Amino acid sequence: MYYLIRPMLPFSLRSYLKRLHLRDWQNLSFPRWPVDCSVDILLEQLMRLSVRSSGAQRIPFIWFWPEGASSCAIMTHDVETKSGQEFSATLMDIDDSFGIKASFQIVPEKRYCVSPSFLESIRARGFEVVIHDLNHDGHLYRDREQFLQRAAKINSYGKLYGADGFRAAVLYRRQLWYDALKFSYDMSVPNVAHLDPQHGGCCTVMPFFVGDIVELPVTTTQDYMLFHILNDYSIGLWERQIDLIMEKHGLISFIVHPDYIMKPRERAVYETLLAHLGRLKREKGVWIATPGEVNRWWRQRAEMRLVEDRDGLRIEGAGSERARIAYATEKDGQLVLTVQAAEEPVHPVATNTPK
Repeated sequence: MYYLIRPMLPFSLRSYLKRLHLRDWQNLSFPRWPVDCSVDILLEQLMRLSVRSSGAQRIPFIWFWPEGASSCAIMTHDVETKSGQEFSATLMDIDDSFGIKASFQIVPEKRYCVSPSFLESIRARGFEVVIHDLNHDGHLYRDREQFLQRAAKINSYGKLYGADGFRAAVLYRRQLWYDALKFSYDMSVPNVAHLDPQHGGCCTVMPFFVGDIVELPVTTTQDYMLFHILNDYSIGLWERQIDLIMEKHGLISFIVHPDYIMKPRERAVYETLLAHLGRLKREKGVWIATPGEVNRWWRQRAEMRLVEDRDGLRIEGAGSERARIAYATEKDGQLVLTVQAAEEPVHPVATNTPK
């Protein structure tokens, strides 16, 4: 009902209704706020038990990110309104001033005119185009028959726009239906969705496969929720989430709408975030990439293999020149991960070499 009357509601009333709907969000115990790593912790425990049961001191595997990066960060921009579309060029200027490229999620129908020149203006500057729903009316997953009809049109727009990625409006998702979406990757699943209309979350900070689609989960709070639900005009929450994600060497992914950062106050917060990401790149070795780059890497990594011969271990497969061998060990009952430097010689290990 909300989406039927939404076009007639002023912004202030929409924000009030959303706050009313989310008034009990702090009472939700699962997933764990502000970042849930349940899946990652489970996988760590399995690896720790593997180390212990193998009798070896360490188990090798292919590190999560290229060149041994400590974590990965991506910036994404959902363009929801005509004013947001008009601000996109300025937003690209802001991103470029901090040396960061992002993706722009474009709504194909009803919201604004999507011209070839607009799409080319994004790609020509090294940014990426992603399909954002069909018309952003909140009804994509209302029923299976309608979804299939819309999915066919969405897929056509993907080909027309040359877009490899998709994101549903409002982060609505139904992963069992993803086989109808002909995209390489999706960005519709939040890590923890306490502040979104559809609660839940994937409880991991790593990309993962849903069938043939690579899911790049949304692991931080959206700008709209930060500003208009939490009334927070700082990057304090984002910094806390970043720290928790980096503890697991995960994917730090943001949704920042051009529609909501036009005013000086919001824009200043966003620029502070970009400056912080720049410091993490320089000082902590975070890989700042576009969603398409992460998708391609994660697919390559999934196809790589560790091979052992008399000279030691090596990684085989497309993109292996960027990959690094890492080792899992147990110390004081905790899993410890270390990444081998590119120039470090690799010696044989007396154990199997699982990925």
